[in-house]
Parts: sequence; C-alpha cells; structure tokens
Amino acid sequence: MLSGPTEFVFRVFTTVPEFQVLLFLLFLLFYLMILCGNTAIIWVVCTHMYFFLSNLSFVEICYTTVVVPLMLSNIFGAQKPIPLAGCGAQMFFFLTLGGADCFLLAIMAYDRYVMLGGAVGLALFLSLQLTALIFTLPFCGHRQEINHFLCNVPPIQRLACAAIRVHQAVLYVVSILVLTVPFLLICVSYVFITCAILSIHSAEGRRQAFSTCSSHLTVVLLQYGCCALAYLRPQSSSSADEDRQFTLVYTFITPLLNPLIYTLRNKDVKGALEKSAQYQRDT
Repeated sequence: MLSGPTEFVFRVFTTVPEFQVLLFLLFLLFYLMILCGNTAIIWVVCTHMYFFLSNLSFVEICYTTVVVPLMLSNIFGAQKPIPLAGCGAQMFFFLTLGGADCFLLAIMAYDRYVMLGGAVGLALFLSLQLTALIFTLPFCGHRQEINHFLCNVPPIQRLACAAIRVHQAVLYVVSILVLTVPFLLICVSYVFITCAILSIHSAEGRRQAFSTCSSHLTVVLLQYGCCALAYLRPQSSSSADEDRQFTLVYTFITPLLNPLIYTLRNKDVKGALEKSAQYQRDT
C-alpha cells in the first residue's frame, strides 16, 4: 500500500566513531567560521553602498543554520528521525534562502535595490510551490531513509514509489529560473566589467581589477556550477553520493569564501573591519 511517510531519517556519513568525531569537528569549525565571517560583515558594513553585501551575509547565515545544526546532531549515534512536517519545513526554508542567495548575487552585479523585493518574493513563491508538489509524491512505508544530510528535492524524489516525470520537469523549470537566468545576468555584467577594465590605462590598475573580479567570479562559478549539477542533471546520470558532495560545496564552501573574498579584496570593507578591531582593542 502506498502512503505518505510519517518520518524520515538521514543516512549517516560514516559509522566509524573516529571519523564521526573528525567530521563533527570539521563541520562545526566551518559553521563557526561562516557565522563569524558573515556576522562581522553585517556588524561593520553600515553604508548604503554595501546594503546588498549585508543582506547576502544575513541570508547565508540563515541558509547554513537551516542545515548545519540538524546535520551535526545526526553525525553521532543512532539515526534520529525528523517528522514529515519538519522535513517539509527544512526543504522550504533551504530552497527559499538558497534561491534568495542566487538572486542576490545577480542583483549585486547590477546594484538595483528595486529588484530585491521581487527576487525574494519570487524565491519564496517558487520554493513554496515546489515543496508542496514534492510532498504530493506517494512513498512506501512509514519511515524513509534519505541518502543525504538534509531534506532536499533530489534525494526525496528518489524515495517516491511512482513516476516523477512531472515533478522533475517542474524542478528543471524552477532551477532554470533560479540558477540559469541569474547566472547569465552575472555573465553579461562581467562582460561590461571586463570592457571597463580594459579601458584602464594603468597596467597595475588592470591587474588589480582583474584579480578582484576573478576572485568573485570563481565563487560565483563554484556556487552556480554545483547547484546546477545537483538540480539540473537527470537522475539517471547522477547518484545520491554525488548530490551530497555538491550540496556540501554550496552549503559550506561558498558561504565561507564570500566573506573572505569581499573583505580581503575590498579596501573599504577591510578598512571598516580594521577600524572595528582597533576600537575593540582601545575599549
């Protein structure tokens, strides 16, 4: 009989206690670094010029917090079930904040305040519709094991006991709107930025500008590339283990790199951090 599950459990990374401790400490360290780096940016950046940077940092704090605490609690010991409603809530917030993150990166390339509300609203709407659609799928049994560390769309779809062609098509459409369109907009902006850099007469100025842009572009490619590999590949050519690896990248690596890139490569933000540190020492 096909029925909806009442709870899910996450498959553990490893059953070796020594590796469990190592993974716990590693992921905890990454999480604390993400919290500290992004909180520092929000704390010191108070100007309208860096309004989007503060918002990006806030979104990435929320985005990782939706995933990491629950993930850390499941590394040790027996599998801990998550109820159906909890799984749906995690999927919704993860998709909403992840979509907002992708839209923000594109909006930052054009510095358009008016686009922010619409982009967040679109991410909210698409995430709600996609989450509701995924949980209309029939499942076998009352407890399902998710081969992942969070309730994400691809691993939940793999548990379905029915055809998922319609659901997969909707996922592709949403992914194109959230990933492909913002990425193409960023690429167009970088074409104009490159033309502007080439018009700089100073060789040293061109070198510094290209260095900064290449750092930003590397993080953008890493995030959108891993997201595309997780959401836009057909399930027949992907595996659950690969999905976990790609998700680890855009859950930990890009939120960790963004504060480093924007502080170390930006004199204003770097200066604000130094002034804040000096003020704390003086007081």
